[in-house]
Parts: sequence; C-alpha cells; structure tokens
Amino acid sequence: MTNRKSLTEYVSAFTHSLVHLGVKNVVISPGSRSTPLAYACMKQEGLTVYRQIDERSAAYFALGMAKASGSPVMLLCTSGTAAANYFPAIVEAYYARVPLLVVTADRPHELREVGAPQAINQINLFGSHVKWSADLPMPEPENQLSFLSRHLHRSIATAKTAPKGPVHLNVPFREPLRIDFEQTYESPGEMMHFTGEFVLNEETKTFLQNLMAKERGLLVVGEMTERMPSEFWKFARELNWPILADPLSNLRSGVKAEDRHLIIDAYDALLKNGEFKEAVVPDTVIRIGPQPVSKPLTLFLASVKPETYVVFDESPMMRDAQSVVTHHIQAPPTELWKLGLEARQQQGFTEKWQKASALYWEIVEQHCQDEMDEGVLAKVLFEELDACDLIVGSSMPIRDVDTFFRTNGRDAMIYANRGANGIDGVVSTAFGVQAASKRPAYLLIGDLSFLHDMNGLIASKMQETDLTVVVMNNDGGGIFSYLPQSEEERHFEALFGTPTGLKFEDAARMYDTEYAAVQTKEQLVEALRLPKEKQVKIIEVFTDRQQNVLSHRKLWDRFNEELAKQ
Repeated sequence: MTNRKSLTEYVSAFTHSLVHLGVKNVVISPGSRSTPLAYACMKQEGLTVYRQIDERSAAYFALGMAKASGSPVMLLCTSGTAAANYFPAIVEAYYARVPLLVVTADRPHELREVGAPQAINQINLFGSHVKWSADLPMPEPENQLSFLSRHLHRSIATAKTAPKGPVHLNVPFREPLRIDFEQTYESPGEMMHFTGEFVLNEETKTFLQNLMAKERGLLVVGEMTERMPSEFWKFARELNWPILADPLSNLRSGVKAEDRHLIIDAYDALLKNGEFKEAVVPDTVIRIGPQPVSKPLTLFLASVKPETYVVFDESPMMRDAQSVVTHHIQAPPTELWKLGLEARQQQGFTEKWQKASALYWEIVEQHCQDEMDEGVLAKVLFEELDACDLIVGSSMPIRDVDTFFRTNGRDAMIYANRGANGIDGVVSTAFGVQAASKRPAYLLIGDLSFLHDMNGLIASKMQETDLTVVVMNNDGGGIFSYLPQSEEERHFEALFGTPTGLKFEDAARMYDTEYAAVQTKEQLVEALRLPKEKQVKIIEVFTDRQQNVLSHRKLWDRFNEELAKQ
C-alpha cells in the first residue's frame, strides 16, 4: 500500500467514524499540517464544515455551536501555536461542560523537539482542562484502523458523558500531505456504544418527597440550554415553591401566562434588601444546574445555611463554592419532576416572594420611564426579542439581564459563557450559537469584551449568518464602578476603568457590516426594528459609566422604600 493510499484510508476512517458517532459539525482553521484531515472533512458526506481563520475565534465558534446544539463539535487546526490559541475556549468548555472534540495536527515524531519549524510539544497540551487526551499513531499501513475507530469512540463518549467537556486528539502527519479524492472507503464496521438511564432508588425518592412537603422551600434553577418540558411545569405547580430562575435557566421566556407567577425573576434585587432576607429564610433549598449568576443569592444562601440544601448534578463534581450543600444527588434533574406530588394550596412563604417580585417590576417600569441608563436600554432590547437567540457577555451585560429581563411568553433562548466567566471570545460564541440554531441571534456585549474578539467578525465572511450586535460602549470596564475598588480614586481609571476612547463605526466598515449609533431608547428601538440589509448589524449604544451606577442605585433605593411600605 502506498503512503498516499494509507493516508487517505486513515483520514477517511477518521471522518467516517465521526459521522457514525453523531458528529455533524467541524470548525477548521487553515494550515498545512492539517491538510489531510481538512480535505477528508470536506469530502465526507454528513459533515458540515465551518471555517474561521483565527484559531482563538474558531474555538469559541465551536463552543457556541456545541452549547446551542448539545452535541460535540470537532475543531481542527495545524501544528504549533495554532493549537495553543484554542486554550481559552477549551478552559471555558471544560468548566461550562460543553462537549468538544479538539483535533490538533502535529509533526511526525522524528521532527519533535529538534528545532523543526512550527513544532511545539503538543502532547497533553491542554493539561487538566480536557477530560481525556491521546497522541494518535501515524497513518501508516501497519497501523490498524480499528485502533483509530476505538479511540474516536472513546473520545466522543467521553465528551458526551457527564460532566460533558472537551477531549483532545493529537494527530501526527508525515509529508506528503495530499490525499486521493477518488479513492473510496469501505468501513470494516463500527463498534456500537450504549448507555443506560439513571433511576433514583426508593430511599432517595422518599427523602425528596418528604423534603418537598415542607413550606419554606426554594427551587433554584441555574443554567439550562434546553427548554423545560411540560412535565417540569406540572411539577412546579404541584410543588408551589418560589422558583428562583437564573437568566440562563431559560425559564424567563416562552412561559405560558398561567405559569409566570411561579417564576421569581427579581430575586437578585429582592436579596439586596436586609429586611426581606430576614423574612424569607428557607428551611430547604433544591438546586438544579450550576450556581446562578446572582451574587446576592450566593451570599444569602451562604449566610443562612439552609438546614437541607440539595443539588442535582449528573456529575460527582461538587459545584458548591460556598460549602453549604448538604446533599448531592448524582442524577439528571429530570428525575426530580418524575416524582409524584399532591398539589398544595398557596403558601404564605411563596406568596411573600411573589408579591415582592411583582412590586419590583412595578418599580422597574417607573424607573424606565424616568431614567436613561445602560440597564434601561438593555430592557428595550429584551422587549424586542422573539423567535431568536440572545447571547450575553460577562460583567455588566449578564447582570443587566438578571436585573431587567422579565419573565414573558416570547421565544428567546439566552446563552452566555459562565464556565470561567471570561470576557473573551464572546463574539465568536455568538456566531457559533447562530450557526447551530439557524435563527436570528442578538449579542449584548460591552465595549472591552467586543474589542477582545472583534476579529471574530471574520466569521461572517466565511459562511451565512444572521447576527445583530448591540455594543454597550461606556468607554471602559463598567462593572468595576460597582465594586469596592471604585471607592479608591487613585489609579482607578488606569487599572480598572481602562478607557480607550474607541468607537466602532470604522470597524463595522472594515468587516462590511451595517452600523448604527444610538443614545436614546427611541433610537435603539428604531435601529432594532429596521430590517437588516447585511448579515451582521452593529448597534453601538453610547452610555456613561458613572451615570449607570447612579441610576442603578436609584432603582434599588426606590424599590427598598416601596418594599418597606408593604
């Protein structure tokens, strides 16, 4: 067998196994050493190839696709520092539990650590931030393809098994790198992989049913990337506890009118009030998903230390930064609403949360009529969303979602990178989410985060997309103005405010996107409703950092005054 024939057979077996294992999407960055696999991916029926020149952006694009689809996405790059540029997104994928198959092409063994160009030590390059890593053998006649097939099976199964996450395969290739496009491939057969379903034992069921009979209980729901089924809503009505829904829980949109009272979406604001916190100390907390974004909620639960705090998690990993969880149930949250409950009458504890939440939204409506700040403008965006996806940057944008996104019946899924909470790669993540969902997407992002990944806009030149980017430009790091270091004026602007004085109109022109600059609510509504003429529209919203802080504090003060009257 010739080298070209064995190389073709190797990469064909690789891509054939991917399709067999359910992988549908591949994100490729250009490079020489990855040529055989890149060609094979383009040739393989059942694989859709997305391209991104910048490996850092490519990895976040794949992350967004995998997050929105729930299925592993393959990343492919050449050797050297190209692979290192994957690292930030891999870190995010690891902590956010997003399945990725990271494939790095490499020099053959004889060219490693001998000064060859574009050759670095890629073995275990990503360390403990991937679930598994393997250095595959060379594609030579004596290497059995069944070995390759089994490694791919293990890779995809590992990426999809709780906790989901990234897996790394390092693949060495020796020149020449061209494959035979006319050569056909006949699979020798694929190994089958089956997994079983988890079922709670009777002891755990009894424990939970007794627990849910209590009145002063909270159901806390963290990030969920899929809509809750009807069985959940039936369970929620029967349980009749306050449901503290993180904005990433996707329980704040697409909710039927008769169920919206079940969702407490104002808890972040409520738990800034000392008297309210004292009145709503729970005996029991059940949490599904990771810890929500809200810092007031985290501090509240850490201070009251509920007698029973149960976390459902498919992984044995303890996501309990405050060390307050008392029971860890390693099971999918679906097991919770399979339990039979008897419907209960309205409880005083639940009613107290609901009344305070309703009051908060009355105050917010008044605030939005009287004030003009970043949060008010974000609320304008939220009220325009339907049949679309919203991707949210870290720092202030995700907190504005927590503060101003009210539960509604419109169809808008919300995504964010909260695994490592970084501000990098968000633009590319948004493109990836849109590529997976195939419906309009909106990105709410700050100016510094936008600068971090502005190169991600290149994706719009490589494939079709539909993305509207709303950049809140407050000329710096707005969130730091809410933190204790803002009270020290010396060096604050240089170290934390970091104003750049940049505007993005020229960047929009460079990437051939539509552009609008707005400063008022009316201008933002007009810019959002105006039909797009290009694949990407950038709406730059100019705000003032100091005014944003003052306006937010005015909202909290007004709410506290009204709550005290109740």
